[in-house]
Amino acid sequence: MSDTMNTNTKPNPADLLHIDPAQTVEQITAAIRHQIHIQLRRKGAVLGLSGGIDSAVTAALCARALGPQRVLGLLMPEEDSDPHSTRLGQLAAHSLGIETLLEDIAPILNAAGCYRRRDDAARLVVPDYGPGYKCKLILPDALSGAIYHIFWIAVEDPNGLQQRHRLPPAAYLGIVAATNMKQRTRKQLEYYHADRLNFAVAGTPNRLEYDQGFFVKNGDGAADLMPIAHLYKTQVYQLADYLRVPDEIRNRPPTTDTYSLAQTQQEFYFSLPYHKLDLCLYALNHGLSPADIAHAVALTPDQVQLIYRDIQGKRRATRYQHQHPLLVQPVPEIQNPHADHPESQPIPH
Repeated sequence: MSDTMNTNTKPNPADLLHIDPAQTVEQITAAIRHQIHIQLRRKGAVLGLSGGIDSAVTAALCARALGPQRVLGLLMPEEDSDPHSTRLGQLAAHSLGIETLLEDIAPILNAAGCYRRRDDAARLVVPDYGPGYKCKLILPDALSGAIYHIFWIAVEDPNGLQQRHRLPPAAYLGIVAATNMKQRTRKQLEYYHADRLNFAVAGTPNRLEYDQGFFVKNGDGAADLMPIAHLYKTQVYQLADYLRVPDEIRNRPPTTDTYSLAQTQQEFYFSLPYHKLDLCLYALNHGLSPADIAHAVALTPDQVQLIYRDIQGKRRATRYQHQHPLLVQPVPEIQNPHADHPESQPIPH
């Protein structure tokens, strides 16, 4: 995929995000080997296996780069997890021949009050919310034209009756703060096993998620390396085909698997199918006008402009998540003694 293009011609959507999978895999696996062995001085990689496409592709890339015996996949379900996620994570690991460990994080979350705190926040808008209830958060469609996008909560009572409520700030922030414990607990365990094995932690965000802040700071946004953060979701699927990720994983709609009600990433955060949003993000990044890309995504130029605005709004709103700790005064960086010496030997195995 080229970073430049002739903006005088209508773009062909089939070409914009096309990559050479073999070349891309070679480039990424070479980078993984250098980053882990030379830059990080570690022996292998640990990552969480969610049953989704991103973690499956990241695991496959790590296994190719380091060897399956130097990759550990963690399966970390909790009370609200879809059982299929664990099964698909195991399927991905089995197809690669990598070791897995099952870490049920529900006891940790219960001890920290994750579910209790979430329920307390939900009761600010649904007073009866309690045992037997389920919920999920919903973000209105980006094409609605609203200047501010306010989250709603969808609630299902024990009898299966569903209702929706607009979330005031206190309820929204309380629910998000509680559920963010899940991603941070998983990351804690990833680093425990990484420290135990002298491995590095591989993160799994793709470019769409990384650009738009669809991760938890110091949770799934924390990692020692992020092998696919430069790839659009569409391109991750191209690699999945090339790497022969099991069909059941490739055909699964992207989900959050965070709330007790089933929820897609589109419903929770992105508002558009990933293949359309990828194209809009690419077009915005490359200076294409809404009219240039509208036909390719089956939207009007005005609708594309709304998507552009939403992308830029999410970037502003989530800038905090990308920030490093702030310092009162600059502290000189400690130079990596191996960074400028490609001939340096990797850490002994």
